[in-house]
Amino acid sequence: MTEAPAQILVIDDDKAIRDACFQILSRQGFRVELASSARQGLSLLERMSFDAILLDLVMPDMDGLETLKKIKAQDPDAEVIIITGYGTIQSAVESIKAGAFHFLSKPFVPDDLRTLINRALEKRRMDLENLYLRQELKSKDERNVLVYDSEPMTRIMDMVTRVAPTDSTVLITGESGTGKGLVASKIHQLSQRSRRPFITVDCGTLVETLFESELFGHVKGSFTGADANKVGKFELAQNGTLFFDEISNIGLEVQAKLLRAVEERKISKVGSHRVITVDVRIIAATNKDLTKAIKDGEFREDLFYRLNVVLIQMPPLRERKSDIPLLVQHFLEKYNARLRRDIRGISPDAMDLLVRHDWPGNVRELENTVERLVVLSPGPYLEPADLVFAGTILSPGGESPSGVSLKDLERDHIIQTLQRYDGHKSETARALGIDRKTLREKLKRYNIE
Repeated sequence: MTEAPAQILVIDDDKAIRDACFQILSRQGFRVELASSARQGLSLLERMSFDAILLDLVMPDMDGLETLKKIKAQDPDAEVIIITGYGTIQSAVESIKAGAFHFLSKPFVPDDLRTLINRALEKRRMDLENLYLRQELKSKDERNVLVYDSEPMTRIMDMVTRVAPTDSTVLITGESGTGKGLVASKIHQLSQRSRRPFITVDCGTLVETLFESELFGHVKGSFTGADANKVGKFELAQNGTLFFDEISNIGLEVQAKLLRAVEERKISKVGSHRVITVDVRIIAATNKDLTKAIKDGEFREDLFYRLNVVLIQMPPLRERKSDIPLLVQHFLEKYNARLRRDIRGISPDAMDLLVRHDWPGNVRELENTVERLVVLSPGPYLEPADLVFAGTILSPGGESPSGVSLKDLERDHIIQTLQRYDGHKSETARALGIDRKTLREKLKRYNIE
């Protein structure tokens, strides 16, 4: 994967300087735009986004310091390098105080220009990465991993390893809780973009009126409450991967704008006509039938075909039951560490109950169940009675493998816990995760002395 070339704007009334900058920078692979006046440069800035700007400090139509302030008002994140003659060094220093990145003295040699531009671009990249990392700190502090051994998941992972090194757009479908987000993350980890950001857009939780702002960003004053410029998800994901989780929740109006972004890799912030070129890989996921959504007029057909380049269909947990023991062990280790418990394992009967269950909520439901068991079970091993007591729906028949009723399992579990705490009801209730009144009711119901 080759990153999109940086875009540089040169604003200088001296044609020789403009031509020299163009020759030096274009040979480095940068895209270079030239402006012969401050006003022409500001006009270009209204229509396009630049990674770095070279600005002459002395121009006939507008003072360089005034131009810098206008640039910063339009794009606070712009990295501006001041071009200055010997007699204006003090003014260049004032420009740095006003937000310029650095200054370049005339006459300059090509290496000095290249060095400063690369430093400015590195600062811009680091600023975006720091913003991304600050957002990451708000999310979970641990990464989930894919745990599998079944044939269906082995086929899925084979497809993942094939598609990951490419830049192809991927659409992941499947029921809720099947691990679509984990597969998207894995594709990014195995891709050539792995050192760049992986940005998730949770389409199911974003308010529709703010969706466009979240995706593309906005400029200050573009709507009520927009009291500062905002960097959108597309910019945050620059040179990385942008993952749209539950993309079917996006409204038709935003779908049209998203289509343009996917097709042209160009966006504009809300409240601005400036075009920003983005280089991101798109991965989308949904638990809905998009072909039905298209027929119902809820999803654009042209956007669907843009997203559905490589299709990965996640199997539900009921079709990969051989993975359940591995998943249970994985979640036991995870929640033992997180909750500081010491549940050492699970009995064969209890595991059989978990394997027999259909898990309509898929892996997410299984994980929540194991977490609940770690919290509520006295341990050291999970037994069928623990599953009953934790409120786990076990099987359609409501019986354990040995044919014992769920009521009997709960009764046995209460008796075992009472015995463990020598009949102390307060400690027993605490271990069972219930209050003394509930325990008394259960003792009476099961005729336990």
